[in-house]
Amino acid sequence: MKLSHLSETLVGSEIVKLGNQIKERIRLGERIYNFTIGDFDSSVFPIPKELENEIVDAYKHHFTTYPAAEGILDLRQSVSVFLKEREGLEYGVNEIQIASGGRPLIYSVFRAIVDRGDKVIYAAPSWNNNHYAHFTEAQHVMIEALPENNFMPTAEEIKPHLKGATLLCLCTPQNPTGTMFPKAELEKICDLILEENKSRKADEKKLFLMFDQMYWTLTFGNNEHYNPVSLRPEMREITVFVDGISKVFAATGVRVGWSFGPELIISKIKAILSHVGAWAPMAEQKATAKYLLQKENIDRYLLSFKEEIRHRLVEIANGFTQLKQEGFKVDVLAPQGGIYLTIKVDLTGKKKADGAILETQSDVTQYLLEEAKLAIVPFTAFGAAKTSPWYRLSVGTCKKEEIPDFLGKLKEAMLKLN
Repeated sequence: MKLSHLSETLVGSEIVKLGNQIKERIRLGERIYNFTIGDFDSSVFPIPKELENEIVDAYKHHFTTYPAAEGILDLRQSVSVFLKEREGLEYGVNEIQIASGGRPLIYSVFRAIVDRGDKVIYAAPSWNNNHYAHFTEAQHVMIEALPENNFMPTAEEIKPHLKGATLLCLCTPQNPTGTMFPKAELEKICDLILEENKSRKADEKKLFLMFDQMYWTLTFGNNEHYNPVSLRPEMREITVFVDGISKVFAATGVRVGWSFGPELIISKIKAILSHVGAWAPMAEQKATAKYLLQKENIDRYLLSFKEEIRHRLVEIANGFTQLKQEGFKVDVLAPQGGIYLTIKVDLTGKKKADGAILETQSDVTQYLLEEAKLAIVPFTAFGAAKTSPWYRLSVGTCKKEEIPDFLGKLKEAMLKLN
């Protein structure tokens, strides 16, 4: 049966597919260390109690009707205050769009800006940009980021592709790498965008920037989040942000996200979403509007939440560093932000106890799952080459007591190889 070209060529989320497979094996009784999906175990990382109370209260007051297409005014006002207090960014209510998390917002940004055949620039690995470019039948311009740059695209790598491009997609702290743009590098990229736009004629489409900062509050140590508009105010008219509560409050299932940017673009995103209907539920919007103004409660939550995330990232990174020092073919990048750790497990060519050779990186991934009971997402799921030995390890479902256990099983599994 023939269907649309899109449906016949679009690949579903590799991460969701892998996560579902692992969950099914766990349901059937298998013991697996599941660090695949960018989600949280709510028994380990519950949403803030005050936010939970506000959600319950909103339902008790029967806030169960359609919200406004752009998001309720209360919430857009609270987001505006939150952005001003936390980032020093000033955006009015008509420059803010609410939706059910980041996905529909990113989809709408692509739809509002990108025409068929337009050049879209993104890095690999990065989250889902390849699929959204496919949705819009864009011309893919993929930059393969390098480990020596923490898998973040550099201005030097981006520069050759800017001529004639319509959209540049950046994310920091980045999913899947947990790494961030240094201030100087982001400044260079902004300057390149501004220079490119100055060279275009008045009737030409601008080069726009989609800036995904869903993890921006989750930074560790001396790492600091920077945004293009604060660094270069001229970027304001061409930058669309994607943000929300999914990661900052471990609230992935609450489904409240926001985009902010130039009013013209936000109005187009609103029109697109009014047909898609991807609204955050009314009660959750009411609750989030109240919670975002509770500065002391948010500060208290983040202090504890960030430390728990940081502890897991650092402990696992230390474990991989120790394995590397012992001579195993693994590596790790120092965690900077988000809930992810970038690890390397380079075992291709090794021979298993039964004599079978791990010929491909896919074989390695399967071996880690079967022998070490370790489930992690290969960078191939984020657009990297199939031979890449790098993986994303998500700590949102990690219990602290599991860390020495899974590191021990990983070591045992690697010792069985020749």
